[in-house]
Amino acid sequence: MRWDERGVAMAGFGHFLPERRVENAEIEAEFGLAPGWIEQRSGIRSRHYAAPGQAVSDLAIPAGRMALQATGLRPGLLLLATSTPDHLLPPTAPLVVHHLGLDCGAVDLAGACAGFLHALALGAGHVRMTGQPVLVIAANILSRRMAADDITTRALFADAAGAVVLAPTDDPRQGPVATVLRSDGAGHGMIRIPRGGSRLPYDATGAGGLAMQMPDGRAVFTRAVSGMVDSAREALTEAGLTAADIRTWVAHQANRRILDKVGQSLGLDGADWLGTLERHGNSSAATMPLALSCHAAEGRALRSGPALLSAFGAGLIWGAVVWNT
Repeated sequence: MRWDERGVAMAGFGHFLPERRVENAEIEAEFGLAPGWIEQRSGIRSRHYAAPGQAVSDLAIPAGRMALQATGLRPGLLLLATSTPDHLLPPTAPLVVHHLGLDCGAVDLAGACAGFLHALALGAGHVRMTGQPVLVIAANILSRRMAADDITTRALFADAAGAVVLAPTDDPRQGPVATVLRSDGAGHGMIRIPRGGSRLPYDATGAGGLAMQMPDGRAVFTRAVSGMVDSAREALTEAGLTAADIRTWVAHQANRRILDKVGQSLGLDGADWLGTLERHGNSSAATMPLALSCHAAEGRALRSGPALLSAFGAGLIWGAVVWNT
């Protein structure tokens, strides 16, 4: 089969949530905030935190196993979207492959909150070109990257993993029909973890700089809305569709206000929105596959027709994919 005769299906889903569930009341009491303060500003009611002995691979492995068991397929490639790998070196993806009992390629993708979207686009390209299934996992432990006295990050961020198996089909109409990926490195400092890379290496004395920083949340809000709206409009135009044609919308879930603004700007009132923000908070790249997997676990299939997937993250990087289910 030629590559342009091959479609791509989201054939199976998986997810994993750490046991510890943290309600807003716990954080609000710690900061002396009124009940409801966090939900009013973010739409989040609770989130999950990893146990002290858990690493990102410990979340990614069960999520990947669940997705593979749903399909019975053996992937030719694993893409792991994470900003919190087990170690800076070696990459985490080969360890996940080992524990899943697979024999395939493995790559970490550090795409922040837009990591899953980029991994999905790259994985679909691999499926079309090779005919091999691809396992895409997004996983993060952000609770280890929050300053104890920073209510902005404490209110939003969470730990989780989600996974999707991409499989070849004989229907070339299935899969991505338009992909728009964008970046703006001029805004690289808007969301950051300063220390740990080659610019500012880890300091064994514990000199700080290991917590996530978001100095201007209002500016991030503005850029996130404009990036997601503009890339979605571009992808819809490329696909020859309008917002009214979209049956399902899956977006990175940073907070409820961003989602509301993007949905209203695009006119996505007729689309099913898949999300778990209220229950599970913002786990960066993991929010999108987590939403897809929770939807499937409830026994619900994606509506037939075009789906819109959109995300925005640190870097700055963002984009949109129109996907025919």
